[in-house]
Amino acid sequence: MSDADSTDEFEPVEVFETTDMDLRSGSDDCYKCSTCDTSCPVAEVDDEFPGPKFQGPEQWRLKRKEGHEIDDSITGCSNCMRCDDACPSSVPLSQMHNTARGEYVESQRFGREALAALRQGEPREALEIVRNGTDGLVERVRNRVLANYRTSAWLASKVPWLANRAMNFGPARWLMEATLGVTKEREFPAFADQTFREWWVERGGAHVGNPDKQVAYFHGCYSNFNTPEVAKAMVHVFEEFGYEVLVPPQKCSGTPMFANGMLGDARRHAETNVENLAAAIDGGADIVASCTSCSMALRQEYPELFDLDGIDSVAAHTYEAVEYLRLHEDLEGELAAAEVDASEFAYHAPCHARNQGIDRQAIELFSDLDGATVEDVGDSCSGISGTYGWKEEKYDYSMEIGEEMFEHMESADGETGMTECPTCAMQMEHGTGYEISHPLELLEEALV
Repeated sequence: MSDADSTDEFEPVEVFETTDMDLRSGSDDCYKCSTCDTSCPVAEVDDEFPGPKFQGPEQWRLKRKEGHEIDDSITGCSNCMRCDDACPSSVPLSQMHNTARGEYVESQRFGREALAALRQGEPREALEIVRNGTDGLVERVRNRVLANYRTSAWLASKVPWLANRAMNFGPARWLMEATLGVTKEREFPAFADQTFREWWVERGGAHVGNPDKQVAYFHGCYSNFNTPEVAKAMVHVFEEFGYEVLVPPQKCSGTPMFANGMLGDARRHAETNVENLAAAIDGGADIVASCTSCSMALRQEYPELFDLDGIDSVAAHTYEAVEYLRLHEDLEGELAAAEVDASEFAYHAPCHARNQGIDRQAIELFSDLDGATVEDVGDSCSGISGTYGWKEEKYDYSMEIGEEMFEHMESADGETGMTECPTCAMQMEHGTGYEISHPLELLEEALV
């Protein structure tokens, strides 16, 4: 055997053009057990979706062959990331999916190719490129609008009363489905009269100064624009434990952009986030997030997809908010001595909480809290998966995926739902009519 054959070293093979990371080792670790496929909620309801094994390692292998293009079924993945948790070989499936989806979406952009053809004096070729590129254009515009929720939410927050009326006006919802493919079946979440950041400025920032106990709060888009009560609960609870809360400048975590293959957009947001969060870490703070998808993005997807200064430090110092308190404080002890008004909750663990190993924490945490009963409604996916369930062609699939969760919620004693994920909360409310709470809100009631 030659020296070349006996070494484990190899030259990186450029497969997906949107990244310089080599995924060969992950692809070769897949031995086709299909555990990922059996855990995929989309594959269970959508017969045309080939599943995560094809979208990840098999597509990666096929892409080595010259001329093989990314299959358009990659856009059917909801990015729930349950396949990562299921794989016995730790194949980086979601990283493969995100990277492939990014290349596929980039290949659909035709403007630059058409301009290049015009510069080369080929107007007919440019016209043909435009004609081919307009296929699916409405869907791509829709996906970009959904993925950049922070932009539309910022605009809506300037006139929330008007936005709330307009977005849920029946004919307007019908028009959005007819023109953009945004399902008319869902009610748009209400925008708060005052955003969390506006409230933060109004209250004068942190009410506790403690350089030895600092956390930088990554509130995300939804807690800022739609549910500031969750963000306020987070601040109140952490201040109760003596933490100085910092709220650095930030943009979207990028989660909806990953799911829609818009890695360029996600990177621009990540650059701002990493710069400001890394600076907070250098000052002695850890990062906490109240949304499990946001903490997942900072912890896993950022270092998998981007090479930015400080990104590894951000990933290593990021925690979900309740997780952080359980690690650093005697939270169970405090709750054992507290009580709340009698209340029963049907708790759903988000898929992204499962990937971080915190899917049981609310059940464990509140087991000894007098007055509160928190019942687990199973380990199924809620089905909405961020923007997935807002797409007209995916709505029925999302509701079929969520059916098991709806049934378990309705059979539970409680008639109030609980979850850490804002879009799971949308789906829970949509499917059952229950009000939905966040664990931080129950902590605030019990301790503050």
